[in-house]
Amino acid sequence: MAIVNRTPDSFYDRGATFALDRAIAAGEQAVAEGAAIVDVGGVPFAPGPPLPIEEEMARVVPVVRALAPLVAVSVDTFHPEVARAAIDAGAAMINDTTGLHDPRMADVVAAGGAALVIVHSLAAPRTQHPVPHYDDVIAEVAAFLSERRALALARGVPAERIVLDPGHDLNKNTRQSLELTRRLGELTALGSPLLVALSNKDFVGESLDRDRGDRLAGSLAAAVYCALQGARIVRAHNVRETVDALRMTEAILGWRAPAYLRHNMRPEGND
Repeated sequence: MAIVNRTPDSFYDRGATFALDRAIAAGEQAVAEGAAIVDVGGVPFAPGPPLPIEEEMARVVPVVRALAPLVAVSVDTFHPEVARAAIDAGAAMINDTTGLHDPRMADVVAAGGAALVIVHSLAAPRTQHPVPHYDDVIAEVAAFLSERRALALARGVPAERIVLDPGHDLNKNTRQSLELTRRLGELTALGSPLLVALSNKDFVGESLDRDRGDRLAGSLAAAVYCALQGARIVRAHNVRETVDALRMTEAILGWRAPAYLRHNMRPEGND
């Protein structure tokens, strides 16, 4: 899952794809580099003033329309009204980083036939959650995701269209995000596909003492580890590198055939 942020203040790209033409071009490039899903967002998760719903729609809907014929498009939003407009424009997935803070989101997704990503987070949208505490971060994340999935099911979202995301760094400190990563396999017992959004996050930077622009190696290590623990969708900024790391992992596990066979495959005596 590639990331395209139509925001002037996203934590990683700092507005590099805020302009419509750049956002569309970034999505097209992600598809060329192997992304199976492109996640389009118009509002950062980080605390900040609310953005009018109409403005968020104006940011994401044109990108959805442009990319939907090329790839499955996900929209990162917690507003049901934005989700409805995005699905009408061709979005195949809604990525709710507030974990159905507004239960109407499940109604919209069910009616529109899209898939739903339920993400664990604690705070109300765009607000701070200071010094988050968990007695057992995996158990509490699992309980939250299970409860919110039950809500989605009750409102008509089919089980096969639900994806769960433990929410690395979202209202969690670095030790908590590392424990989520280490014990991610325990969440596979929930039975839904797992998505992880690890790319260039602060827990990677704090673990390695690396600034935001120098976290690729750590992000790839975390992505591969999570894939081995059961993650089936990896949300990432650096698409080509992440695709290569995951395809290599798949090849080692026997899930993907090599692109070609040449080394030590020629009959003896032939050049």
